[in-house]
Amino acid sequence: MIRQAIGLQSEGEAFYFIANYHALTSVRDPNLLRENVRRVALDFLACGFDPERGALFRQSDVPEVTELAWILSTVAPMGLLERATSYKDKIARGMVASAGLFTYPILQAADILIYDSDLVPVGKDQKQHIEITRDLAVKINEAFGNVFKLPAPRIQQATEVIPGIDGQKMSKSYGNTIDIFGGEKETRKQVMSIVTDSTAVEAPKDPDSSTIFQLFSLVASPAEVAEMRTAFSKGGTGYGEFKKQLFGRLWEFFEPMRKRREEILAQPTYIDDVLARGAARANAVAHRVMTRVRGAVGLR
Repeated sequence: MIRQAIGLQSEGEAFYFIANYHALTSVRDPNLLRENVRRVALDFLACGFDPERGALFRQSDVPEVTELAWILSTVAPMGLLERATSYKDKIARGMVASAGLFTYPILQAADILIYDSDLVPVGKDQKQHIEITRDLAVKINEAFGNVFKLPAPRIQQATEVIPGIDGQKMSKSYGNTIDIFGGEKETRKQVMSIVTDSTAVEAPKDPDSSTIFQLFSLVASPAEVAEMRTAFSKGGTGYGEFKKQLFGRLWEFFEPMRKRREEILAQPTYIDDVLARGAARANAVAHRVMTRVRGAVGLR
């Protein structure tokens, strides 16, 4: 996600918000929420985000986004929200069925529409949320005139959903992640705990159904990927050895980013300065859009 998002810096005006309003549906510890926000900002900056080319900011630093969410909610059909697969999935995994979780797609739509967005980089599993956003924009436009442009999704085709260590979608809320900036011992333990099948060491294995291979493909060179694919198909190598190769490649891949992260941490005000500058840019656009929206619906 970060690699694709940062790549968009060179294509036009890009906005990157840290979704702390959304996080309130699952995080009940205010200190943890604040810590997570700063960590997301730090990770983006360490991985190459350039604050001169894009706006990185806290979602809550643009308060008009919640006003727009309310306006969108007045035209949102219940059936549209009830069909949201993300809501169903989270409830199935034991999350509390709160109103905030149910109306999550409305706030997501506001996040997108308030910046007059053209493109929204998402994984395949988030495509439905862009469709919901477009549906809500159309309903506003039908009721009040040409208020919103219709954003389009940009889906990363190479690996549409990143698998976690349990083989399901990688997500912090599912507890199945590999921390790219964790310590060496912690990262190795996470990699070695990847769930595999019971295929014998000497037997051929299917690389395309393997979490190990999919993760390796994200950070390895084409030649390294081809070599591992051959080893999978040939047999004679156990999953434990493949996990060791994955750990080694992950550790090497993120080494320069770990160094950049330490450099940022040595500058106590840097993260706050970046977020403040990003919020100023985002608010300038959001205010312009909300002025247009208020006029269209009769609030001005």
